[in-house]
Amino acid sequence: MFNDSDRQILRDLAKRVADIAALPVQEERRSLWRQHNALQRVRPMILFFPEGSWRELLPDSALTCQDEKARRIEGGLRRQIYSHEHFDTDNVIDKECVVRKVIRNSGWGLQAEWTHSASETGARRFKPVIQSPSDMKKLSHPSIEYDDAETQQRLREMQDLFGDILDVKLRGVSHISFHLMSQYTALRGLEEVMLDMLEEPEWLHDAMAFLTEGHERIVKQYVDQNLLCLNNDNTYHSSGGNGYTDELPAKDGDPTRVRPCDMWAAAEAQELAQVSPEMHEAFSLKYERQLLAPFGLNGYGCCEDLSGKLDYVFKIPNIRRISISPFADVERSATQLKGDYIFSWKPHPSHLVGDFEAERIREYIRYTVEVARENGCVLEMILKDTHTCENRPERFDEWARIAREVVEDA
Repeated sequence: MFNDSDRQILRDLAKRVADIAALPVQEERRSLWRQHNALQRVRPMILFFPEGSWRELLPDSALTCQDEKARRIEGGLRRQIYSHEHFDTDNVIDKECVVRKVIRNSGWGLQAEWTHSASETGARRFKPVIQSPSDMKKLSHPSIEYDDAETQQRLREMQDLFGDILDVKLRGVSHISFHLMSQYTALRGLEEVMLDMLEEPEWLHDAMAFLTEGHERIVKQYVDQNLLCLNNDNTYHSSGGNGYTDELPAKDGDPTRVRPCDMWAAAEAQELAQVSPEMHEAFSLKYERQLLAPFGLNGYGCCEDLSGKLDYVFKIPNIRRISISPFADVERSATQLKGDYIFSWKPHPSHLVGDFEAERIREYIRYTVEVARENGCVLEMILKDTHTCENRPERFDEWARIAREVVEDA
């Protein structure tokens, strides 16, 4: 598949990942996560997902493979190694090479359109393609198709490349997350949806009902074609976290025929951050709750402030992980969550830009840790949405060191 040089580079990196994965600390972390996700207060857990900052931590110039596909694989391996060598967090490194089943989605009949910024990392502006109720007729529910031949080809390639070093695993759909409002505002426009809540509420309800039915059909197709995969492991969950748990699959579960009740799922509605709890419930949570109901464990939220909306969030069946965003009232949230849900705190990523004030960051983290402890919360801190560190990668290392010291002193 690759030339000899690229192949050797990838295999050497895979051996390093395998060595890291074999360290006792990995199983120690898995055990802590299983307890944590079961709402046992072990200690505040720490995860890093640098996201956009990876281009500064590991720029393209750090990659040595020539083939573009090889460079993508190389990047994934190097990120795992970098995380282990730099971040004192609870991220788990597995001895795995995951090959995804090739699954095709026919789409919803309309494609979102945008006006893009001239800046490479600039914002984009909505360009609505749904401008009247009649445009809704252009939407259709997706059909799902599994390509077994292409899947098996990819599996053979990875087995040939890594089979004697890593555990090459074939996996289907393991990350389930619903984003109804993001999906619809991309087609209708954010400002337009805000106005529709007041001026055209029935139209908006019809749109949400249509999308909800479509996603239910997608999940059913996954089940009918046996495309779902267990995610009670290191699978990324919700807007930050992982799936380690002994509670899934269900007691009558069959790992070869996975059902929604055997899995974690999640939803969020960041676009509704500034609307009232009642509107959030009426136009989004009502529908998200319907989609999440069949799943064994659920998460909710991302960057929207839910501290005034938690009574509605608590009504989600099997809700376990709740996102407390950088903009949320930490104390108000903690007094409501207590030890009944995972307090999935998202520290403010802006602390990694501008002046890096270590003592200010320490007090910021300590405040949340203390509030969580006083209220018996099951706390995790997920540093993510870090789209830049201003080319100062060491700031991640320092943030992790500070967080670890605060956790150990708590």
